[in-house]
Amino acid sequence: MTIFQASSAAIVLAFAMLTSACGAAEVDAIGSDPRAQHLTIYTARDKDEVTSVVELFVQKYPQYHGRVNVITLSAQDALTRLRAEKDNPQAGFLWGGTQQGLEQAAAEGLLAPSHPDHADLIDRSRKDPRGRWYAEMLLPEVIVYDRERMTPDQAPRDWDDLVTPQFKGKVLVRDVMASGTMRTIFSAMIFRQYAATGSPEAGYAWLRRLDANTVNYAANPDDMYFKLDRGVGVVTLWNLQDVLIQVHKNHRPWSYVIPEAGAPVLLDGVGVVSNPRSQRAADDFENFLLDPALQLQLARDYYQIPAISLGESARAEWLAKLTVKELPIDWQVMSHSQAEWMGYWSQHIQGNGSR
Repeated sequence: MTIFQASSAAIVLAFAMLTSACGAAEVDAIGSDPRAQHLTIYTARDKDEVTSVVELFVQKYPQYHGRVNVITLSAQDALTRLRAEKDNPQAGFLWGGTQQGLEQAAAEGLLAPSHPDHADLIDRSRKDPRGRWYAEMLLPEVIVYDRERMTPDQAPRDWDDLVTPQFKGKVLVRDVMASGTMRTIFSAMIFRQYAATGSPEAGYAWLRRLDANTVNYAANPDDMYFKLDRGVGVVTLWNLQDVLIQVHKNHRPWSYVIPEAGAPVLLDGVGVVSNPRSQRAADDFENFLLDPALQLQLARDYYQIPAISLGESARAEWLAKLTVKELPIDWQVMSHSQAEWMGYWSQHIQGNGSR
């Protein structure tokens, strides 16, 4: 399938006018308003992207100047922290999370209903029916390799190539249990077998073979990037947006492969935390983040595939060229089974592959 979103010069112009509407005098007058709420954001997004968006947000809403705090956490760590803080919430906004994680957070009362202006531009399959979370972008999961250490002819073409003897000691994997992205990728690998047999056993066997080929489980994304830089592993599994950011902004010598069997296409979403002390600020931030003009800008500058429909009058150049075959997945089955599957992987497979 082809995944794309449209761009429009008119939208960009409107956004620029929107964010520059407040002058310096207004910033001084409103930014010191003692009634303005503070907002803490939990996010795993690219740090440069987060900084840019927060700066634009404060330009539009100067009452939040100096009142926005960002804490970088993986999606799974953010969910764990929200659970621990449920009786005394510290965060106001969750920026980033898999569908499975967002559904869990909503079911546990950690996220509050919200109604951003452009919610109707997001497909109903990609948002909570009660408005407790919304998809912000789509993330194809791909195979990544260091092109300075591996030629395209040597690179894997499909998921099953990763478990062949050719890649023994060459696979680097982000710590799975701490990463919502990796949990979903690994669960998708199990589901490929589960869909045919009704059992996860063949998927577990596949993950054992991958574990046998894995040289290291990196503690966090930065650790994974640096290990690839040093040749601790040559191949990894990761999301397309981060790969493109590392290639085009950080000049890493990586290439990626859309697996022949198809790529799991995850949604990465957002939600307002159930925290009355910052809900107004969180609503403002969510509304700002899901504005079509900003989503267009993020597609161009940070390689996002927006979940929000922007129309088809024009397209971001890189996105117009992207063709992704999507791996068929029953996301309801995945959501129901992921905790069980990943618990088994953690207890019985990780570090125990036949070496």
